[in-house]
Amino acid sequence: MALIHQATIHPTKLELLAEWLPSRSWYTAPAGEPTRVAAYRFDDPAGAVGIETLLVRVGDGPVHQVPLTYRDAPLDGADEWLLRTTEHSVLGKRWVYDAVGDPVYAAALAGAVLGNTGQAELMVEVEGRLVRRDVDMTIVSSAPRGAEVPAVGAIENVVQGDPTLIVTNTVELAVVRRLGADAVPTDAVLTGAVLTGTWPGQETPVPLASATLR
Repeated sequence: MALIHQATIHPTKLELLAEWLPSRSWYTAPAGEPTRVAAYRFDDPAGAVGIETLLVRVGDGPVHQVPLTYRDAPLDGADEWLLRTTEHSVLGKRWVYDAVGDPVYAAALAGAVLGNTGQAELMVEVEGRLVRRDVDMTIVSSAPRGAEVPAVGAIENVVQGDPTLIVTNTVELAVVRRLGADAVPTDAVLTGAVLTGTWPGQETPVPLASATLR
């Protein structure tokens, strides 16, 4: 379950991405503040790290996939993955990371792809009670639901590009950056189990990520 707080964030997530995205080699849209197309979240079993993947676009440009993690303290040895910090009106100071460098995200993505565990249930607190919030996109894996997923430890290497490759001790993950008709050809790079997604305006499933055992 992901608890969504009714809060203000400064700077906002989209303001952060407006600064950060143009510096990425895989980003192919004009500079500018992106709009949110859709999003999905994963659970951190420890309940400590927020894991959210945003689908955004600038103007009529392509839809880009941007996984982020939110932490209440810096992640050791991960300065290169830090976008910057934000002030959350409920949770206080938050460190926002490019999730491809965060081992908690790698483990969650491996579970979603190899175990077909789906996305987190969204709950929002309203007048002291938790209310379910509808998700705004659907994700599904080609792997059997409930398949065994190996433990994922430290990230050994990240290869930037489209897709971005995350190499761990047990699993190699690929995260597609440009989605749908604007994606790079994926048949040669996405192997193993594949995670696909749909959202309003994109009813045909498109590849989001893949995972293979090492």
